[in-house]
Amino acid sequence: MSDAPRQPLRHVAVIDIGKTNAKLALVDTDRMEEIAVATRPNTSLTGGAWRSFDLDGIWDFLLGALADMQAAHGIDAISVTTHGASAVLLDDSGALACPMLDYEETGPDDVADEYDALRPGFEITGSPRLPMGLNLGAQLHWLLEGRVERDRIAQIVTYPQFWSGRLTGRYGCELTSLGCHTDLWDPRAGTFSPLVDRLGLSGRMAPVVRAGDPAGAVLPDLAARIGLPEGILVFSGIHDSNASLLPHLRNAGPFSVVSTGTWVIAMSMGAEVPALDPARDTLINVNALGQPVPSARFMGGREYEREKGAAAAPSASDRDAVLAGGALLRPSVEPASGPFPGRSGGWTAEPATEGERSVALGYYLALMTAECLALTHGAGPIIVEGPFARNADYLAMLGAATGREVRISASATGTSIGAALLARPEADLPVPVPVGGAADPRLAAYAARWRETP
Repeated sequence: MSDAPRQPLRHVAVIDIGKTNAKLALVDTDRMEEIAVATRPNTSLTGGAWRSFDLDGIWDFLLGALADMQAAHGIDAISVTTHGASAVLLDDSGALACPMLDYEETGPDDVADEYDALRPGFEITGSPRLPMGLNLGAQLHWLLEGRVERDRIAQIVTYPQFWSGRLTGRYGCELTSLGCHTDLWDPRAGTFSPLVDRLGLSGRMAPVVRAGDPAGAVLPDLAARIGLPEGILVFSGIHDSNASLLPHLRNAGPFSVVSTGTWVIAMSMGAEVPALDPARDTLINVNALGQPVPSARFMGGREYEREKGAAAAPSASDRDAVLAGGALLRPSVEPASGPFPGRSGGWTAEPATEGERSVALGYYLALMTAECLALTHGAGPIIVEGPFARNADYLAMLGAATGREVRISASATGTSIGAALLARPEADLPVPVPVGGAADPRLAAYAARWRETP
């Protein structure tokens, strides 16, 4: 074996599967920047026995994008990040035991009472009871109720590890995905919860791995198809909101990270895990180090898409009108989740302009985020990752509503950067930038009015 020092893995291709879009990003880990990106919609298939994900379509897209990025830039390693609440059931040949169920399939609600009799309590799992298939355990229970033969299931793999496994042939179940409101994991004990035995799945869960573990090298036939040299490593992969958190785990002292996308997830580090209220969509996530992380969330990206209208850039007069008592959006746009479950709000008055709509929507999203941060007992600076980090009204209201310093991640794409860090954990990271400017005192008054509006 050569004694030559290992060269840094500079160009890391990140498979980034969100609920809305599937993406391949090539991250330059010297600069911690994306230098190439390809995307496709992550459209569910609805023509089968249940709503499922188009794994074959995503796979074809990824192979083509990997080949293009290898030809244009060269790839030194591959990493993975995906949304949570998802797993893939494989048979003993490595093929799908059944189509991969989309967590927005409503079928699990039909057997909710039976599942509730099986699932462990929140005090064990840190998982709130969620609708549809948002608890992975509920998905598995529903599938095992006559929809897939138990004996056909050779192993169950968490979603990032399906993609790293498909590239390498080595599958696993990873901590951040197991600790994502699955009901299957005990985050304090660091073991599977009793639900695995109750579902009769002991021995069928793939081996537990950590996000930064190498899954292995790309299989030779796939490497040849993509144009990769042999031996390119694939890292196991990580749940997407934990990918946003990972770069900040080097920080000392208390802090919170707000990962924004389809889901807005507030994660607070630096203190004992507080008493959480599962009725308000709080949970205990598990970070890449295996530590429990008090968290809360809502479907902020989905809410933004539903209410944005023409998404016009607001003017100063639009802000003045909103702060003077104009448009106010009450919780919740998506009442099935978030800190105000079951509550359907709406506009107190239709915004007079598209600019006013944009301002009031930004304020609403920030105030929902502030509620999530309060529920997790967060302290210290708030670091905002993802698309909402570019929304000035969101950032201004978040600071006013929490009384905490707000910082913007230097990367607009925290999930890809965090996943790339799995391949090069020693890389230098840019420092989040504090949001500047004096707070407008009218923001605090607006926040108070929002909280008091029924």
